[in-house]
Amino acid sequence: MQLFVRAQELHTLKVTGQETVAQIKAHVASLEGSDHSGSSRMLGWKVRGSLAHAWKVRGQTPKVAKQEKKKKKTGRAKWWMQYNWPTGVLSMLCPPLERRGPNADS
Repeated sequence: MQLFVRAQELHTLKVTGQETVAQIKAHVASLEGSDHSGSSRMLGWKVRGSLAHAWKVRGQTPKVAKQEKKKKKTGRAKWWMQYNWPTGVLSMLCPPLERRGPNADS
C-alpha cells in the first residue's frame, strides 16, 4: 500500500500496514535529512491577539450583584396591560378615556 506524506516535499512511502506512526515519522525525517520532533501545523482558525488578554479584561471587570426585579406579568395579564392602561397613568397623561380593546380602530 502507498502512503503519501507531505512534509517539506511530497514523499511516497510503501507500507504494509504493520508500521506505527512513530516509525513512519522517523522514516520521513530520515528522507528529509532532519530530525523533526513531530510538531505539525494545526488546522483551524487564526487567533489574533492574546487569549490571555480576554481573561485579563474579564478579571478586571467589577462583579456586580444582580438586583431583585419585579416579576413581569405573563399571559392574559400581560395582554390586558397592553390594551388597558392602569387608571393612575391615564389620569396623569390625559383626561379620562374609554378603555379600548385590541380590535379598536379609533
